[in-house]
Amino acid sequence: MSTPARPSAQMKICGVNTPAALDAAVRHRADYLGFVFFARSPRNLALRDAAALGARLAGRARAVGLFVDADDATIAEAVAAARLDAVQLHGAESPERVAALRARLGLPVWKAISVAARADIEGAARYAGAADLVLFDAKAPKGADLPGGLGLVFDWSLLAGYRAPFAWGLAGGLSPDNVAHAIRETGAPLVDVSSGVESAPGVKDESRIAAFAAAVRSA
Repeated sequence: MSTPARPSAQMKICGVNTPAALDAAVRHRADYLGFVFFARSPRNLALRDAAALGARLAGRARAVGLFVDADDATIAEAVAAARLDAVQLHGAESPERVAALRARLGLPVWKAISVAARADIEGAARYAGAADLVLFDAKAPKGADLPGGLGLVFDWSLLAGYRAPFAWGLAGGLSPDNVAHAIRETGAPLVDVSSGVESAPGVKDESRIAAFAAAVRSA
C-alpha cells in the first residue's frame, strides 16, 4: 500500500501593501496575507490603505496583521480597519501579553520567535497555551531597524526532530529557490515569505510569488 502524500505546507505572503500584490497572492492561492503595521518597515500600511486592502481581500484568504510591541488601541484600530483574521506579534511581547491580547481581541494571536540557537526554539515553549501559532524567524543583527523581513536564514537543522506543543511556521530568508528544501528539512506546516518574493524592498513581484507557490507545492 502506498504512503499517502504529505499535504502541502500552508503559505503566507507577508508585507502585502498594494492591490496588485494582494491579487497576485490570492491568484497563487496563498492561505494568509500579511499586512504590516510598523512605521520603520518599507511594507508599512496606513490605516486607510489597510482598510482598502481588507475590503478587497473580502475573505478570499485570511489577513494577518503584523505588529511590533504595539499598544492595545493601535492593534484594535488596525484589526477593525483591515478586517484582520489574526494578529502576529513580532516584538518582545511576553506570554502574558500574548494571552491577554488574545482574550481581549477574540482572535488568534501568532508570536514570532527570533532564532539563532537551539535554545531559542526550546524557549518558545513558554508560549504554549498563550499563542495560537509560533513563527520561527531568523534573529536580526543587533541594531537592525527591522525585526524581520531582512532576508536572513537561520540554521534549519536546529528544528530537526522538533515536536512543537503548538501550531508553528517557518520564516526568515525563504525564497522560491530554497523553500522546498526548507520544508523537507524542517517539516514546517506553514511557511512565511516577505522579501523573498520582492523585486525591491516592499515591492512584491508576481513572478516570484508564482515560483514560491509552485516550490511550496512541490515539496
